[in-house]
Amino acid sequence: MPRLSTFKPISRNPSVKNQNVTTGLLQQKRAASSLRPQEQSVDEPVEIPTPDGLASTPVPTTVERPLLQPDNLFHLFSFSPSRQIRKRADYIKQHAFCPHPNHQGTHQPTIHQDREVKDSSLQKPEYVRFECPDCGIPVSCSEDHWADDYEFHMGLCDTLREINEDDHDLQSGRFFPEFEYPGPQMEEALVNMTNWDTFLYSREFNAINEPRSMRQATRLLTYPVTIGSVLHELSPYNIRRGGRLTVEGLKSLSALRYTLHPPRTGAGLDIKGLRPNPPPTRIFILGARAESSLPREVWVQLSHMFPRVSFHLIFIGPESMANRDSEFPLPIRTPSNPFGAIVEDRISHQMKISTFVEYYHTLHEANLFYPYDPYFDCFMLFHPGLGHPASSLEWEKTIPQLLETKVPIFCTGYTEYDMDRDRSWIEKTMNGEYDLLMEPGENRFRSLRWDLNDLNPSDVTCGNWGIWAFRGKRYETTMKDVE
Repeated sequence: MPRLSTFKPISRNPSVKNQNVTTGLLQQKRAASSLRPQEQSVDEPVEIPTPDGLASTPVPTTVERPLLQPDNLFHLFSFSPSRQIRKRADYIKQHAFCPHPNHQGTHQPTIHQDREVKDSSLQKPEYVRFECPDCGIPVSCSEDHWADDYEFHMGLCDTLREINEDDHDLQSGRFFPEFEYPGPQMEEALVNMTNWDTFLYSREFNAINEPRSMRQATRLLTYPVTIGSVLHELSPYNIRRGGRLTVEGLKSLSALRYTLHPPRTGAGLDIKGLRPNPPPTRIFILGARAESSLPREVWVQLSHMFPRVSFHLIFIGPESMANRDSEFPLPIRTPSNPFGAIVEDRISHQMKISTFVEYYHTLHEANLFYPYDPYFDCFMLFHPGLGHPASSLEWEKTIPQLLETKVPIFCTGYTEYDMDRDRSWIEKTMNGEYDLLMEPGENRFRSLRWDLNDLNPSDVTCGNWGIWAFRGKRYETTMKDVE
């Protein structure tokens, strides 16, 4: 008996046609998945194969940073997997001179050195070309000079290798949990400012267990925490023996701490709870460079240390907006904004930041910030280089104006030599018209990471290594009996 064929009517509805095509693709996918059960789980959604046109299109390649493991961070700068570090090596070789004592001097010393010249005839300066195999940084003009001066280089080699690995760590492409910062905490949880460990623990930072991660974190946090460690009522700097604070320093800091730690006023949300708010505490950061470009989350940590007051950070200096044109284009100077100030008032409800690309003495002569109040104002100078020959002339006009305000002036230094040179310059030029508020010494919240000067490979410094303070001299009024 002949077999009868069964014909199905063709649907004119396009939706039915698409449904049939989709059903066929699903059946093909199920058949393929049944052959490979270990690759496709039953609970997973069914995947529809990609059409040939899209599958044949090559995926665009992107250049990404190499992912370096913690045990693979040391590389010679010239052969680094990071393009930025290779460019830095080329810059060092083009601008840094060999530090061998037989070469003629090309820069001012940054540390106390007592090195004898081994050759009576000084050679002309030469650029560094040879990279030390132990630290990976260009340090000498030749292998002979490196070997001849190896005893001096040994004192820096371990530190330079640490700098090498820290720089590669920043370019490794890993996730940095040490750059996550906590928010405000309850006032009853006091901050312990004995050292970095106690501060991070009492401020409820994420646990940092690796020394390298600690160095990376403190390199940024040293700026706001250095200010807070001096102004806070629980400051490690006091008038007791070894506290480094002088009697005049106690007077100035007591005025600031009275403002920064106000008593509770019983304010509330209703009409009876209305209380007047004091003006913000102004911190003038002069000669601002890298600190002005810090992430604003870093500076907000300062306001978390003083939860009852507000701050106004004022960055002043010709380099305060260097390399930040794409982020904040400089505004046009107008009669309402004559100095082209950049105001960031949306940082938080407790902090406002203003930036002036101008010298301070120009703003001081215009009385832009007048009057100054020792209860609400202070100056902060991060690595000002007061005594450095290249920058001392820029401060000759500014320092007398700062002393006229009679408010505290805090200074930090890269090294002990740098800090002592600044104080010697103040003593020499100001003729004793200042009061010392804090003895020079090491900063408890200095950066734990060492930095390399690309213009001098033997110049290894540390951010905010030391701190000291001074103020314009005050004269007490004396009464005389007139006969």
